[in-house]
Amino acid sequence: MLLLVWVLAGAQTAVTPSDVALLALGENKAVLRIAGKRRVLRVGESSPEGVTLVSANTNEAVIDVNGATEMLYYGDFVAPISDEGYSADSGSDRVSLWVGPRGMFQADGTINGVPVRFLVDTGASTVALSSDTARALGIDLSDGIPGMASTASGTAPMLMITLKSVSIGQFTVRNVPAGVVLGSYPDPPLLGISFLNNFDMERRGNQLDLIKRY
Repeated sequence: MLLLVWVLAGAQTAVTPSDVALLALGENKAVLRIAGKRRVLRVGESSPEGVTLVSANTNEAVIDVNGATEMLYYGDFVAPISDEGYSADSGSDRVSLWVGPRGMFQADGTINGVPVRFLVDTGASTVALSSDTARALGIDLSDGIPGMASTASGTAPMLMITLKSVSIGQFTVRNVPAGVVLGSYPDPPLLGISFLNNFDMERRGNQLDLIKRY
């Protein structure tokens, strides 16, 4: 029954090239966001939404969407992907972030081992996420310390918690302070100073490097 419902729902709305965003690239492999879903495709494979990866390298990808060919360019992701998954070079002392379409740095990573996509925000004192996202990630909020958060629309109730781990590329920081804002804001989660202060940051144009401190 669940499969039947999914198929019927998927058939109602055709995916267009504007519904596809590039998250990561590798040789013959790409990570795409398609109509809000994260999909990992190899060349020749198609997503459940009908998007086919025609070609891919470390600079660009070509997709086919309902017979329309679209070129997606390198830029809106953390680092190249490998066969082991989404990561930077394991021997590197840095992870490079690039400016996304909205002019903000974005990064794929994990919270407590669960994949998420971050918006990098050096103005946020902690990693910040919504209570909706926290529950979706299976985070226990019962021990959260109540407080207030300042948002673009004013103040909002929040809970201070400690995340077991936050990872970007090959870097993992454990016991990371985080603020959980009650409701659906922020979406995506913000990668704030409680994570970023573990690294030196070096910006060069549209590239931001997080450099491991020794």
